[in-house]
Amino acid sequence: MKYIYRVYQLFIAIPLLVIWTIIIAVMIIVGCAIGNGHFWGYYPGRWWGKAFVRLFLLPVKVEGKEHLEKDRSYVFVSNHQGAFDIFLIYGFLGRNIKWMMKHQILKIPFVGSACRASHQIIIDKRGPKRIKASYDKAREVLKDGISLMVFPEGARTFTGHMGEFKRGAFMLADELQLPVVPLTINGSFDVMPRTRDWHFVNWHPLSLTIHQPVYPVEKGASNITTTLNDSYNAVMSALVPEYQGYVENPDQ
Repeated sequence: MKYIYRVYQLFIAIPLLVIWTIIIAVMIIVGCAIGNGHFWGYYPGRWWGKAFVRLFLLPVKVEGKEHLEKDRSYVFVSNHQGAFDIFLIYGFLGRNIKWMMKHQILKIPFVGSACRASHQIIIDKRGPKRIKASYDKAREVLKDGISLMVFPEGARTFTGHMGEFKRGAFMLADELQLPVVPLTINGSFDVMPRTRDWHFVNWHPLSLTIHQPVYPVEKGASNITTTLNDSYNAVMSALVPEYQGYVENPDQ
């Protein structure tokens, strides 16, 4: 079965997804230029994420959507198991989000241009002014009723285990007094671990657990620390036993 699955990927799934990626990217670029940026910046990306998961025939289980209030802004934080985290969240979270992402993504053909056109939050750490500009843009987005999606580890895991959470997303949530929603992803590391980028996809179920929001109880350093720790523990609690526990990530 493994080799039949690989033949299917090579001759059906991958060619269709390359074409679909180009179509979606052009749709986003044109749509954001002439129409509602909130719509064109999210829904085509959602269709794109679902297509990636469905065309690779990966089953998906989502739990906890009942914890989210309609039309409320959140800061979503998740563990970062692999490349399929993006497709899973984009396709199945069901919230209009902007991504906080590394500036290197802008170099990806079509995808980078679509990210720029849809005003995703690009984190550029090449100087204090660029970092400040990134967070200023995130504040504008969150005040406009849209939610923000962040991988606070800052890099994909090498082992399937979680590294540490950086404080940036939690400082932003504290400043704007927004609830943080922890997300736990399982299965993405097994589908395509970081050490096997650009290899064949492994068939494995994916799951997304949406935890109860962590609401601010005050403002300042204590609230940031509490929110970070509570979010980290929530994400860790739903990981499968194989990947429980902290493992240092040298790329953080």
